[in-house]
Amino acid sequence: MAKWIRTTETIRFEVSDYIARITLNRPEKRNALNTQLLSEMRDALLEADDLRSVRCIVLAGEGKDFCAGYDIGSNSDYEKSLEADVSESPVEEVYRGSARYDDDAWQLERMSDLKMPIFDLHKPVIARVHGNCLAGGTDIALLADMIIAADDARIGFPATRAQGSPPNNMWLYHVGPQWAKRLTLTGDIIRGREAARIGLVLQSVPAAELDHAVDRLAGRLAAVDADILAANKRIINVGLEMQGARTLQRMAHEMDTRAHQSPARSAWRANVREFGLKEALRMRDAPFGSGEIDPAEVP
Repeated sequence: MAKWIRTTETIRFEVSDYIARITLNRPEKRNALNTQLLSEMRDALLEADDLRSVRCIVLAGEGKDFCAGYDIGSNSDYEKSLEADVSESPVEEVYRGSARYDDDAWQLERMSDLKMPIFDLHKPVIARVHGNCLAGGTDIALLADMIIAADDARIGFPATRAQGSPPNNMWLYHVGPQWAKRLTLTGDIIRGREAARIGLVLQSVPAAELDHAVDRLAGRLAAVDADILAANKRIINVGLEMQGARTLQRMAHEMDTRAHQSPARSAWRANVREFGLKEALRMRDAPFGSGEIDPAEVP
């Protein structure tokens, strides 16, 4: 089958040999998530699910990282929200912002709408994880059907230390309650090798072998009729729904909103305004040392 490639401002979309490859393509921003990237990712995912020439999907990141989290750098929506906090100019409230509890929850639900297709697609999705897979990166990777990671990949949600909770939360379903708590209550990071040992990812391989491992699995899926793949994926995902997976996502939005009301979140935002993002991150993470789980902790 002929190969074709299409790119947008934030996504590269390729199809060949019954495999769609959707690559987050903001390497200069470490593939940090913003509304545009998530919208273009969702559109590509839905198109891949619609194409008869596709049987499985690989979701990857360009450059050094899979995804370093949500975009909270300069000129981001997050920075604009900080500026709005201290603005002295009254703004006519035509649409929802995020200052009120329900408005914040509504915004998080809309962002989740851009990510949940990963879970809902009929066709299986493999997440190819390398470099950093942090915060928002885990929100999308853990919705995939299978994750293959580099041994040295860094996976975690450090923002739980001060900023909120994962707005999409599949940790429990991958690793059970104790490891889900160990990872999200501390915000500590786990390397790909140890992540495979606790079931957070399907497989971990040396970074140089990551493409081969992903291609091998994708090729095996692509050898199966799309209707059969859909039947088997959906049986398991309905089982997850019966265990509350989709309801938990709604609760995760509301708990993230609740966490946004905490004194720690207010202090974090004040530190960003006063000292800048880099120093605020240093202050947040200083009590945690390296911030990585000791491999000796992992059975």
